[in-house]
Amino acid sequence: MLSALTAARPLVLYDGTCGFCKRWIARWSAQTQGRVRFLPMKPLRLWLLGIRRADARRAMQLIEPSGRVSHGAQAVFRMLLRSARPGTRWLARLGLLPGVRGVAEGVYRAVAKHRVLAAKVDHLLVGRRYVGPASHRGVRWVFLRLLGGTFLIAFTSLGRQVLGLYGTQGIRPLHETFGSEHLQRLGNRRFLQVPSVFWLGASDRALVRGCRVGQALSVALMLNVAPQPSAALLWGLYLSYVSAGRDFLSFQWDALLLEMGLLGILTAPAGLRPGWGRWDVPAAEVALFRVLLFRLYLGSGLSKLQSGDTSWRDLTACQYHYETSPLPTRGGWYAHHLPARAQKLSTAAVLASETALPLLIFAPRRLRQLAFGLFSLLQGGIAATGNYGFFNLQSFVLGVWLLDDAALSGLLPGLPRRPAPPASPAGSWVTGALALPVLALGASELLGRWAPSARVLERLEHLERFQGWARPFRSVNSYGLFSVMTRERPEIVIEGSEDGETWKEYPFRYKVSHLEKAPRQVAPHQPRLDWQMWFAALGRPSTWFLSLLVRLLEGSPDVLALFAANPFPQRPPRAVRAVLYDYRMTDLATQRSTGTWWKRERRGLYVPPVSLVEGARSAEGPRLQWAPGV
Repeated sequence: MLSALTAARPLVLYDGTCGFCKRWIARWSAQTQGRVRFLPMKPLRLWLLGIRRADARRAMQLIEPSGRVSHGAQAVFRMLLRSARPGTRWLARLGLLPGVRGVAEGVYRAVAKHRVLAAKVDHLLVGRRYVGPASHRGVRWVFLRLLGGTFLIAFTSLGRQVLGLYGTQGIRPLHETFGSEHLQRLGNRRFLQVPSVFWLGASDRALVRGCRVGQALSVALMLNVAPQPSAALLWGLYLSYVSAGRDFLSFQWDALLLEMGLLGILTAPAGLRPGWGRWDVPAAEVALFRVLLFRLYLGSGLSKLQSGDTSWRDLTACQYHYETSPLPTRGGWYAHHLPARAQKLSTAAVLASETALPLLIFAPRRLRQLAFGLFSLLQGGIAATGNYGFFNLQSFVLGVWLLDDAALSGLLPGLPRRPAPPASPAGSWVTGALALPVLALGASELLGRWAPSARVLERLEHLERFQGWARPFRSVNSYGLFSVMTRERPEIVIEGSEDGETWKEYPFRYKVSHLEKAPRQVAPHQPRLDWQMWFAALGRPSTWFLSLLVRLLEGSPDVLALFAANPFPQRPPRAVRAVLYDYRMTDLATQRSTGTWWKRERRGLYVPPVSLVEGARSAEGPRLQWAPGV
């Protein structure tokens, strides 16, 4: 009888009258997948195995084929060494370390003495019906469909402006970037410094075709057609634009999309039509997505606290934010007029969401689901009050990894009921090997925000060398929007003239300009020129801004298409200038009585009247001169 109980597999004896115990036994049984036997304790079994009934009631007992008997936390960890999941086996080995095991034994004894309370806490944190282990095939399926949709938005938005930004008659022609002396001096290293398929050719046709290919690949990923190669090609194609795009493709959502795309390649199932995928998602892949989400939110919160901006410390940041955000919405206009107490509460909510709430990313499943809901609420509020391209969407998409298949089962009726087998050991090792460098780079980026850690990291030559190699591929990025709050809203108005006396304004499509024009919802479209105009007003004229003036003087149709209208349809103006204004939102009474949403005050000239230099275009930069007689 004793041989029959223990010879083939390890045996766990547990209290069969304890509902809390039975729930955990069901979880561990699913984890070990038949490699361990679980039986409720019976007097005859205890007698045959030589275990006292009082000991069995205090803690579960593990009897291994060798005859070794262990109990309590040690029994749990030794039993989990038989788990089918490599990540669980690794955690079990960690739990058997002397210091860790001592703490675990204390926790086990405390839980065993208060099982009723522990059961209530378990129901609250994990769920009454959930026994696990967590499966993420459905989560992966949803994520990849939404990732494809995000790429589709990104490529569609870029395609509407790519020629005006990067075409041969655009503001920053891409072919000039590849032909720059700086890159040519690098020799063959230039291909690694600026990884892009457009080294093969950056003609207007190639730039437009690249966006169309990106749209097609995005649809393929959404339809689950060859998801792994589709994700890889999408990442490489978008990187081709971003690596050479400089000013207009340097937003944080561009970097985040590349990082999400890279992880999407890792998690996407192989095959032409893989369905839900043959294997479950390895724990290392789930951890990578959650770590990225943690870095995104915590990095944003730390940047605000470490910036030294007093508006975040005294909770007045939102009193300025809605009025000074790059492209506010009508919701942001009304939010600006909320009482001061509401502004302070919203500022405090943002700080809490970006400093305390990220800790729930690694909490039990119910708390993770709560974090997903609160993160989604935060992104919805941001989207309602400002236009931030597809950033809010992709933050929501990334947050899906806080859920599991049990949480999605109500939304995905076709989700297989039977859990998928875990990834093969070889596949898990490959995933782990690919995950380690990404995790190392992410940890170094986060730790580098603290001065003591930054000094230590600077001494790690191998890490610094690896960071330098990975940087051009945008593998790991830093995040931190609006760490310093702008308290004024300078806006640039570009005007042209044929005689130096009458000036006509170039109206932007989305940027704040006309006083009677209500703020509008633009996102998820990303109008990149309108966004950069907000940054340009905060400093001196940059090279790209002067190039923009040149294109207006030349009458470039691709650049003019970025504006709402062309005030000089017959021929380009003789001179252009840029005027700087200070904009403020009107109050509710003024808006109702006059219909104006903004009021403005002229500051002066941002760029005085300029005209084109006669002759060929200079290789050193825009060929402008002060407009004579203006």
